Amino acid sequence: MAKAPPVSRYPVPKLKDMPDDIRARIETVQEKSGFIPNVFLMLAYRPEEFRAFMAYHDALMDKKEGLTKAEREMIVVAISAANQCQYCVIAHGAILRIRAKNPLIAEQVAANWRKADITPRERAMLEFAMKITHRANETDDADRAALRKAGFTDDEVWDIAAIAAFFGMSNRLANFTSLRPNDEFYMMGRG
Repeated sequence: MAKAPPVSRYPVPKLKDMPDDIRARIETVQEKSGFIPNVFLMLAYRPEEFRAFMAYHDALMDKKEGLTKAEREMIVVAISAANQCQYCVIAHGAILRIRAKNPLIAEQVAANWRKADITPRERAMLEFAMKITHRANETDDADRAALRKAGFTDDEVWDIAAIAAFFGMSNRLANFTSLRPNDEFYMMGRG
């Protein structure tokens, strides 16, 4: 049997050696999903950054109001594809399939969001997320006006920009560390 490829270029601490709060969070995720997503293991290498990353992630992605959870994941998949982040496309693609209850959507958005089977509202959202990803310096009031016309509030526009920006950073870190997607993600939300 071939040896499993490493989770990342950096060492992964043993669960028993992690700070209590980080170990508890990881064990909760493992209990809920049946496995430990490799991003948790990679980030545990630097506990303070783990905590900061997860706090901002949760603030953006776990809100009850505003964007739907599927819309949030759709942004992550689209910008992660643009940034060629294999880990985030695979992991968040799995979550998108589950949250959208659509086994095809993640691949469509990752391959070419402009041709994906999405609503005009979602298309406007992704257009703006991509502008934040590639040309944030060009954003202006016309972008906000177009998003308001598509049905987004000012707070939702902020969230679109913040999610695109945060995952742009996350994509770069995952690419730098050669973060490997868990095999479990590939089949999630497909049947």
